[in-house]
Amino acid sequence: MELTVAQKLEALLNLQTIDSELDELRKLRGDLPDEVRDLEDEVIGFETRIGKFKKEIETLEVELNGYRAGKKEAEKLIQKYKDQQMNVRNNREYDAIAKELELQELEIQLADKRTRETEFKIKNKNTEIADVESAMANRKKDLEVKRKELDVLIAESQEDEKKLTVSRDKAATHVEERLVNAYNRIRGNAENGLAVVLVKRGACGGCFNIVPPQRQADIKDKKKIIVCEHCGRILADVDVVEIVRR
Repeated sequence: MELTVAQKLEALLNLQTIDSELDELRKLRGDLPDEVRDLEDEVIGFETRIGKFKKEIETLEVELNGYRAGKKEAEKLIQKYKDQQMNVRNNREYDAIAKELELQELEIQLADKRTRETEFKIKNKNTEIADVESAMANRKKDLEVKRKELDVLIAESQEDEKKLTVSRDKAATHVEERLVNAYNRIRGNAENGLAVVLVKRGACGGCFNIVPPQRQADIKDKKKIIVCEHCGRILADVDVVEIVRR
């Protein structure tokens, strides 16, 4: 059976009431969930940096082994050329070998220089890793503390939240999908999570802008769904405040 506009508005208002209760329940957790997520992201960032440094060290160690191997090869050639130098037949051969010896000596000096530079880079990378690991250890301690605090808060409100979530799902089934989608969209854009409000003291219960009397009359009639022209919230009804005369 097709629901009347009044029934649709009542169902939306009921859904809003449940969602507001859920919001209040989750608000009790304060900024803890965000703090936990931030710490988790920070720890992941530290792990990524450490992984990057370790890969850089692996590359540097490959280069270092190359320089050391090059030095050993140069030392072997020097010994070979010195042996050959003992058996030269003329000055030209002697001078040629002498140049090769000089070249290999330069190769050894260059290998030693690059080895020292690379060892220094590796040492610095290891220092950086140690610093990041120390910072990460502190963040992990903070994260553990925050997680325990959050777990306690969640445990305290878990049963109530579960019941409200079930009620919320049930309430949503009484609202047509088109309206639920509109409700969720409005609620998602509202800072206070209010998508369906009453007109109170002549003003929108969400943005507090004045609602004209004629529009209030249309809202009371509940012949169609009316939204606030300022904030776009659904105006479900007009809350009549009785004035007590003395």
